[in-house]
Amino acid sequence: MTRAGRGNLREEQKRQTRAKLMASARALFAERGYAAVTIDDVAADVGCSRATFYLHFPGKLDILLALAQSGDTPSWLSFYEDLDHVLDGDSRDDFAGWVSRALDWFATNDELFRAWDEATALEPEFREIARAGIAALPDSMTRYLARWPDDRRDEARLRIELLVTQLERFFQRWDTLGTIDGSRELAVEVLTDVWHTALSAPDPTSHPAP
Repeated sequence: MTRAGRGNLREEQKRQTRAKLMASARALFAERGYAAVTIDDVAADVGCSRATFYLHFPGKLDILLALAQSGDTPSWLSFYEDLDHVLDGDSRDDFAGWVSRALDWFATNDELFRAWDEATALEPEFREIARAGIAALPDSMTRYLARWPDDRRDEARLRIELLVTQLERFFQRWDTLGTIDGSRELAVEVLTDVWHTALSAPDPTSHPAP
């Protein structure tokens, strides 16, 4: 085998090991939660050493971040870029469709969000990462923000961040924990009623009363 061939084989082996570590971490986080899983657990599940794990990830938090950024599913950021387009049309039906897609996304990534929440509570370093991630969502909605007066842009961003928080917490209690009753159709209907109105930008032709 040529040197180039050996190099390609090593790179492919590294890629496969990294993929196995990420798949194992995702499954273990889903089963036990972030706090209960150790680096040794992930390495043992894959059948490699702790040293091999560290060749791919500096620590447990880093593998969680890699999972969140893996691109296996549409990113949360892409959903808010989509929402920016949806709000442009001001269609209630389109907004309801967006809410439905968001619930599907949570269902696909539920275990990752639970691990994310635990890491936010346990890892001080991760709180800044989580905060930056949430702040990036309204920042991605440039057309929506442009419809708000300069002196109310912070309010517009806060409305988006409240939507992010409510969707996540609602899904956790409705689907994951089962402490909120209601069909999916009802959930989409009520969330649309609340947020389609709450996200309406101010009418630029209106003026505050003197």
